Amino acid sequence: MPKTIGTHSGTFHCDEALACYMLRQLDEYKDAKVVRSRDPSTLDACDIVVDVGGVYSHDAKRYDHHQRGFDEQFSGSYKTKLSSAGLVYKHYGKDIIRAIIVDEQVGDDEIDMLHEKLYKSFIEGIDGSDNGISRYPDSIEPAYQDNSGLSARVGRLNPWWNQPEGDMDARFAQAMSLTGGELHERVRYYALAWLPGRKVVEQGFNNRFDIDRSGQIVLFEQFCPWKDYLDIIETEALAKDPEAPKPVYVLYPDTSNNWRVQAISERPGSYTSRRPLPEAWRGIRDAELSERTGIEGCIFVHQSGFIGGNKTRDGALELARKALTMD
Repeated sequence: MPKTIGTHSGTFHCDEALACYMLRQLDEYKDAKVVRSRDPSTLDACDIVVDVGGVYSHDAKRYDHHQRGFDEQFSGSYKTKLSSAGLVYKHYGKDIIRAIIVDEQVGDDEIDMLHEKLYKSFIEGIDGSDNGISRYPDSIEPAYQDNSGLSARVGRLNPWWNQPEGDMDARFAQAMSLTGGELHERVRYYALAWLPGRKVVEQGFNNRFDIDRSGQIVLFEQFCPWKDYLDIIETEALAKDPEAPKPVYVLYPDTSNNWRVQAISERPGSYTSRRPLPEAWRGIRDAELSERTGIEGCIFVHQSGFIGGNKTRDGALELARKALTMD
């Protein structure tokens, strides 16, 4: 007999739509029927139940989060209370990731990294939204990321206030498809782009003292979207050695085979650099900039000092080294 996944009937939300979709990625539930009901006897007959029933028990395959006293997080590193999506992801997420990237060669350590990354960048936002947790409870720093607006998009699949309900199971199937498509895109991006990019940045970060003895210049031999990776790798390194110098400049080739010198932001998303390129160079270009810096091949320095360019790798490195010595 096919397995059954139980969830509540009526108006639906992002968390249970995604929870049901995730379960159906597993071999055990891939052919499961989704049963939407609030009748206890109907739910008791289901093999697994999410977002209804007032019980959280992994052993009993019950994953509700609405009951009094529920306060489960993804791990000790998080404060956001889990929704049914977070509960399913916490217990089955690694197997779900493996199912989505089944044809890719990804090791167990990398699956662990993907599991953590996908929760922080995707699932946690759904948990926070469903539980009504403010992203800005105490400060300007958000308590969790919300990069998709997925909860609102799922909400719009419910009938309008002045519409008849129609086939709510069909609407819920649309919500599962919507959330599942987003999940697939995220998993494949992090597995096939984020992980390889992290390796590039990790190599550059680990070799930074070979580039300059200050350890404040990181050089990438190829471009990748480095900011997110660098923040994670730097945080991990500083946890092991709090006295290690923080890098302030990143060097990388651009699409024209020239080289860029970019000042690292104080924190991700900030427009304030740890050490902008010198004020005397800002807004100057080409021969005039080469004359001011004493370095051949200069192309430009942005007027804010957050980035500059040189025609060669050595020229860009010389710009960064000289910038370290100037106020």
